[in-house]
Amino acid sequence: MPEAIEIQLKKGVLGLCVLALLSADDNYAYEIASRLANDIGMGEGTIYPLMRRMQAEGLVETYLVESPSGPSRKYYRLTDAGRRAYESQKAEWTQFATAVDAIINAPAPQGDSA
Repeated sequence: MPEAIEIQLKKGVLGLCVLALLSADDNYAYEIASRLANDIGMGEGTIYPLMRRMQAEGLVETYLVESPSGPSRKYYRLTDAGRRAYESQKAEWTQFATAVDAIINAPAPQGDSA
């Protein structure tokens, strides 16, 4: 059961993580996937459908960059809508994480032992 919870938590925050990475710098999907695989244990296969969905929703756009060592790479960057979505989701996450931290770190109530 705990593994199912972990998977759902990761899936729920994956879009926010992608937006956060792209808010720092444009990047290509393989690099984003590698970073998320290393940092939060998400598989690469999860990233590509998400990137296509984010592009369809107008949150990211792509452009090609020629590579001296192979084919051109498709880079992703945030659109203005993507930046707004990132700021909004970041604020919601911060509020949510703070509330969860307060609950799980609250001292246990002192009850009657009768």
